[in-house]
Amino acid sequence: MRTDTANFKKLFLEDTPLLDVRAPIEFSRGAFPSANNYPLLDDHQRELIGTAYKHSGQQAAIDLGWELATEEVITARLAYWKRFINDSPNGYLYCFRGGLRSRISQKLLLAEGIDYPMIKGGYKAMRNYLLSELEKQCKSLPLVVISGYTGSGKTELINWAQRSIDLEGIAKHRGSSFGRTDSEQPSQINFENRISIDLLKLSQQPGNVAIEDESRLIGCCALPPTLQTAMKAAPRVLVEVPLEERAKRIVRDYINEGLKRFAAIEKPPVQCLGEELRFNLNKIQKRLGGQCYKQLDEALISANRELEHHGNSEAYIPVVVSLLQNYYDGSYNHLMEKSKQEILFRGTYSEVQQWLMDSCQVN
Repeated sequence: MRTDTANFKKLFLEDTPLLDVRAPIEFSRGAFPSANNYPLLDDHQRELIGTAYKHSGQQAAIDLGWELATEEVITARLAYWKRFINDSPNGYLYCFRGGLRSRISQKLLLAEGIDYPMIKGGYKAMRNYLLSELEKQCKSLPLVVISGYTGSGKTELINWAQRSIDLEGIAKHRGSSFGRTDSEQPSQINFENRISIDLLKLSQQPGNVAIEDESRLIGCCALPPTLQTAMKAAPRVLVEVPLEERAKRIVRDYINEGLKRFAAIEKPPVQCLGEELRFNLNKIQKRLGGQCYKQLDEALISANRELEHHGNSEAYIPVVVSLLQNYYDGSYNHLMEKSKQEILFRGTYSEVQQWLMDSCQVN
């Protein structure tokens, strides 16, 4: 028979299925990649019981909880708990602190003949563990920062390397003003939790870990300060790719692939993409300057028309080249001038790929 556990490391390394019985609002603020939310209390019930606890104490809250737990409510809760347990017999349940809600959930299940273990300390203990591990791994793992101008294929190289962490993939955002994807970004807590778990898994074997050079924000997700510090201290590998080649890669990723994000929308995908591109360009208008922004916006309108009428995405290449020259490359040069990081290697895309094969592989 399995017992309650506080072996958080094993839970995260094995992606153990987790039954989160907290209220939906708690789950939305932060949870774990392998967790599913099947709450004991809904948001309204949680609020009522919390008020009773605050004004009248724990017993009053417990009494109200059982009053709200009608036969219909209990039947519904047990139905989806049983489905989860049937699919994940090796899982564990948890609430916020591993206290009353976890014990009540276990009691209800036990009455049905199901002995399902819980996580000691609950969400709070697991979250604190991951924060501690994040601090630890950022200080101990040998990170290598993959740097290069926008469009150099850094994310592709990160995903190709055996030992790497894809921050943009975790954040579900490409990192620039034009970087929105078709997926909703995670909460800040979920972003941090996933980074910590990925680093924990990487720490189980020795060797360099490749990570893409990122600014503090990836969309709405902020890099944890401890990771920022580690990345600023880590050596760099520079990817050197010609301007035209970078522009073509950006058009492929942001235009040709970007159109797929609007396939299920009633408006024509080309129109939706064109509107989004102009909106994103407007966000950096002040940094471009009035005249440069005006010229780029006019060129973008023309490229949108070319794509709409002739299906020609190559019309965006001059727009991207201008945007790189007038904005992104200058920002990168400024950051590189300030950087004092050691440069381990520099080379073309294929040369860096070979370097990663030799230096960031599983031993």
